[in-house]
Amino acid sequence: MSTSIPTSGAPGAAGTGGVRRGALMRFLSRFVPSGRTAVIGIPFLWLTLFFAVPFVLVLKISFADQAMAVPPYTTLVQFKDGVLHFALQLSHYAFLLQDDLYIATYISSLKMAAISTILCLLIGYPIAYFIARSNPATRNVLMMGVMLPFWTSFLIRVYAWIGILKDDGLLNHALMAIGLIHSPLRLYHSDVGVQIGMVYSYLPFMVMPLYAHLVKMDLTLLEAAYDLGAKPWVAFTQITLPLSKNGIIAGSLLVFIPAVGEYVIPELLGGADTLMIGRVMWDEFFNNMDWPMASAVTVAMVLLLLVPMALFQYYQVKELEEGK
Repeated sequence: MSTSIPTSGAPGAAGTGGVRRGALMRFLSRFVPSGRTAVIGIPFLWLTLFFAVPFVLVLKISFADQAMAVPPYTTLVQFKDGVLHFALQLSHYAFLLQDDLYIATYISSLKMAAISTILCLLIGYPIAYFIARSNPATRNVLMMGVMLPFWTSFLIRVYAWIGILKDDGLLNHALMAIGLIHSPLRLYHSDVGVQIGMVYSYLPFMVMPLYAHLVKMDLTLLEAAYDLGAKPWVAFTQITLPLSKNGIIAGSLLVFIPAVGEYVIPELLGGADTLMIGRVMWDEFFNNMDWPMASAVTVAMVLLLLVPMALFQYYQVKELEEGK
């Protein structure tokens, strides 16, 4: 009869392997991010590289002074005679607050962006409401129609409006042919033309978030309101409109923020007296070669845009706290 005797080193080897695997797992958990951290970290890394870092560079240039050199601005830190010198120029920001042209430009940009946002809301809300209440089979087709302009270059679409809005363009010819006007309307190279171009270009950004909120709304709330004798407009103002508030805010921000700094549409459709921040920044950067002044204009614009974003974030957090 034979008896197998276990090897004395086998349990110890297995135990050593388990200890090594445990140490390896602890090492990986400490230095290698988890799946959730990696998913969150990639967008933050993208924003850091392509938003935060460029903005810090622009902020740095805004405190410099113009110089006939490459790059065309002075350095902020100099080491001379064993002494470290910091030279921060605040004159550009002071000039922004004192110069009437820049103040008028900011006011004009905010006004045109606000008007474009309101027009997009007035036009986009019925469109989003109609799509959300359509048959599920046709919703995708209708949303495809909303997103279809994005398949064409933004620059080409704006150029197309030149042929529509000119004095001898398609729109004036059509209005005169049906007898609504007897002389061409001045739409091209005017603020009205800029408004038309901006509403056309940014309307899908208003429709999509509104549709996303309206399509998820519980329709039984409207049925209950109708059963209780509510009029359609009462049900809309008391139920539909409040439930779509977040969509209105999100769509308004998606339109207002890029509209403030728009450059292409005012340059192509606007006139010489159309004041927009984007055109001023272009002139300072490339015509005047005054990078510090252009950077100061950019920083001030970003600060103006942070105000509505901060308000939106505040109301979002407040609503979440009230929901809890």
